[in-house]
Amino acid sequence: MTSINPALRISTQDDCANEPIRVPGSIQPHGFLLVLDRGTLVVVQASACVAAHLGHGAQDLLGQTLDGRLTTDADAFKRELQSFIQESGSPSHMAAALRHADGQPRPFDMLVHRIEDRIMLEFEPPTGHGVNTAAALYPSLITFVTRLQQARTIDELCTLAVDEVSRLTGFGRVVSYSFNSEGHGQVNAETLADGYDSFLGLQFPASDIPSQARELYVLNRIRLIQDAGYQPSPLVPSEIGDTGPTDLTHVALRSVSPVHLQYMRNMGTQASMSISLVVEGKLWGLISCHDIAPRRVGVPTRIACELLGKIMSLQLEAREAHADTVRRLELRDLLVRMLSSIADHDSVAHGLFHIPEVFLSFAEAAGAAIVSGDECLIFGDAPDRATIKSICSHIDELPYREVFHTDALSERFPDLAKTELACGVLAVSISELHPNYILWFRPSWVRTVEWAGEPRKRTDSESNVLSPRQSFHAWKQVVRGQSRRWESTIIDAATDLRTAVLGIVLRKAEEMADMAAELNRTNKELEAFSYSVSHDLRAPLRHIAGYAELLGEYEGEKLSEKGSRFLDNIGESARFAGSLVDSLLTFSQMGRAALRPSLADVPRIIDQVRNELAPDTQSRNITWTVNTLPPVYGDAAYLHLALRNLISNAIKYTRNREHAVIEIGSIPAEGETIFFIRDNGVGFDMKYSSKLFGVFQRLHRMEDFEGTGIGLANVRRIIERHGGRVWAEAVPDEGATFYVALPNAHAKDPASRKQIRV
Repeated sequence: MTSINPALRISTQDDCANEPIRVPGSIQPHGFLLVLDRGTLVVVQASACVAAHLGHGAQDLLGQTLDGRLTTDADAFKRELQSFIQESGSPSHMAAALRHADGQPRPFDMLVHRIEDRIMLEFEPPTGHGVNTAAALYPSLITFVTRLQQARTIDELCTLAVDEVSRLTGFGRVVSYSFNSEGHGQVNAETLADGYDSFLGLQFPASDIPSQARELYVLNRIRLIQDAGYQPSPLVPSEIGDTGPTDLTHVALRSVSPVHLQYMRNMGTQASMSISLVVEGKLWGLISCHDIAPRRVGVPTRIACELLGKIMSLQLEAREAHADTVRRLELRDLLVRMLSSIADHDSVAHGLFHIPEVFLSFAEAAGAAIVSGDECLIFGDAPDRATIKSICSHIDELPYREVFHTDALSERFPDLAKTELACGVLAVSISELHPNYILWFRPSWVRTVEWAGEPRKRTDSESNVLSPRQSFHAWKQVVRGQSRRWESTIIDAATDLRTAVLGIVLRKAEEMADMAAELNRTNKELEAFSYSVSHDLRAPLRHIAGYAELLGEYEGEKLSEKGSRFLDNIGESARFAGSLVDSLLTFSQMGRAALRPSLADVPRIIDQVRNELAPDTQSRNITWTVNTLPPVYGDAAYLHLALRNLISNAIKYTRNREHAVIEIGSIPAEGETIFFIRDNGVGFDMKYSSKLFGVFQRLHRMEDFEGTGIGLANVRRIIERHGGRVWAEAVPDEGATFYVALPNAHAKDPASRKQIRV
């Protein structure tokens, strides 16, 4: 046993792949070939072995018609011949009798077909045994078809077929094998006579049948090699005019490759026959017959076997089509369930997160992941985030990345060799612009493959001639570093999923665009309304506050203590309402006023704010730490207002501290600069942080800390209009830190800068 990692990949040898197997220039000598001109029916080419069958040399027949050689009515023969050659295609069977040189008639089975303007006639002496008539074939054929319909599995179908071929032909060993996606053949049925080695369950490498030979198996469904020790009989002449070698594709007597004859001898086989199993125009498998001695199989028997092969091919195609349809319906059901969940949620990730079993079952995977930008949601047994991101990076560099699949990731990308959980990867791109993917993972599938001999062809060191393997005894190979292959039905379903998801994303994007436009219109109306209301309320509130103050001055002595207290409350409330209206007016103006961006000197703004707020800190013990601060590109006046709000909050919420500490600094980041203002004040509970920057949202009682509840909303509006963002972190009774992220100073259009999640 040998262990190979990664799995052995067998490639076809160039020498074998380039052999002229369709134009070998010779035939097998157990019959003979005559090539006629279609118009005149004159012999233009003959095989040299015609002398052994008719007693006349090939040269004697050239330029002659068969009229004088036939022992039957020549005109009737020509009419029957013409009826068979109206269309090119597979050979047709006729009985014929030709006169030997000794004057005696010799019966032959004749196969006739046409290639372009030539008629090919193959003659073989009848065998005298086997199936000779359609009447003899019919009963066994009916029985065979009935048993095929009763078979439950493909292996049962193949077992019935090899048994029937063995009965018809008498070969000592008849096997059936199907080809996998790599072209290797797996023996799935077998019938043996005594003394033959069993190949059941063994695998034959793809290199045993080069690609051009596979094409020939599709075109010519049956091939017989009666005796592997035959001497090829050349065609005379070797070429007809200047048309090149004669195409023997459909000639049953066609000579075969010397390499294949050596292959047969190494197997201990003197005679062989193969019947092609073709499904949807592709070579699905073969029924292969072997015998330790030369064996003749007559033309009628071969026709019966070819018909059997075609019936088998139709059964296989029907079974596979049915299984394929059932599987596609199952996948369609899973696909509909996934799309329904995606449509019910605000993102692809959230939709699939709610149905993980369906998501994994869709691709029969052990693990999966959804990658969207920097976010990575993992399901089941999947590699870590770093490995998943690396896989996505590799896929993103491929010219075609819409649907990617591999069952051997380490072979495709050698730097990802240590991904046992992701030996197999199926990835679907769900964005036309960004590296967003849905991925499924299959783990390593360690298995033992039993080959019929070591699956390598070798070249003789002295002659440099390709030599097939010498032994066909079981040779074991341990395959590592691969997963189970991704079935075509799953790949097709994944493609459908991608199309559907892109459609959903596009529809949601259009809905979001409509909502954004409507929201923008509504915001403008609200801003206009709030501006109008705020502007109109300012004068009455000032009048109330002013008259309350005047009333206290002129009539205060006449009021009772309770009346004075009521009057003070009226004045204080009016002044607060006025302050609130002023703040609301400022907030509404921010959405309407144009920004005047320039290079803003942040350290200078901080100094100005501290000077403005100095009266509020004169009696306080505050330690200020102001780190080096870079400039930013923005409207200096509005940035001043935002920073003033944040710094005044730090002063206000540390008033209960005997020793307040306020730190102002910056953090560099990709494409932006993050400023922070940190204090050791009362802090807040982070579960309420989502309300922090809303209008009229307060996290502390007004009795404890004064304020209108609009200041932080103003901060957010100012920063977002600069293409930035703002957030906060805090611990109750330990302090808070407010962050402001603004595009770097060299940005020309801050609003268009890419937003980076920190």
